[in-house]
Amino acid sequence: MKSIVTIYYTPTFQKNFHRLPKPIREKALKKEPIFIINPFDPRLKTHRLTGKLKQYWSFSIDYQWKIVFRLIKPNAVLFVDVGTHEIYKK
Repeated sequence: MKSIVTIYYTPTFQKNFHRLPKPIREKALKKEPIFIINPFDPRLKTHRLTGKLKQYWSFSIDYQWKIVFRLIKPNAVLFVDVGTHEIYKK
């Protein structure tokens, strides 16, 4: 996959993003340009999820915090949710 042209955000993502602690929001905002250039940059630790979430991917904001996304068309993704590993259990 080349660079990402468009990122769409679910209402769940937007709500949970604004609830993040400010330092985590700031880290996430610094990761987004890296993601746009290369969603599989090693610094993001991007990986495909498994089980009932197998159509989704995740990348790391830091060790604890993750962003879950879905590829929706060439060069476009949907940011679905953000949070700790608990978001995988929803």
